[in-house]
Amino acid sequence: MGLLDSVLGGLLGGGAGGASPIGSVLSSLLGGGQQGTQAPGMGGMMGGGQMPGGLGGLVSSFQQAGLGHLAESWVGNGPNQSVSPQQLQNVFGEQQVQNMASQSGMAPGDFLSQLSQHLPNAVHGMTPNGQLPDEGSISV
Repeated sequence: MGLLDSVLGGLLGGGAGGASPIGSVLSSLLGGGQQGTQAPGMGGMMGGGQMPGGLGGLVSSFQQAGLGHLAESWVGNGPNQSVSPQQLQNVFGEQQVQNMASQSGMAPGDFLSQLSQHLPNAVHGMTPNGQLPDEGSISV
């Protein structure tokens, strides 16, 4: 079991993160499992349905939305700042939220609520040394 599965299993209860509806989306976000993929018919912009590339891409997405301080708090060794469902909506955009909610089998509002609860701790768990791991070093 890789670090990602271990972190998500600990946060969501049970084994691999994919066992939970939100776990499969978190696994894709943090592990870059859909890096470079786009929803059919969507443009190349982040808000157009493209998943960020792992932790680095996720932090970059928050920075581009003016919320980099939130993601950086999760990576660092200090306390994690909370993120609201509306802030997540702003970071990911309507189409990507719809895609991720659909992947999880949840309504978008419920999905964003769950993601706002679990994402800070998941990112924090993936960065035990207070910094982003090197690309390719995350085992899923």
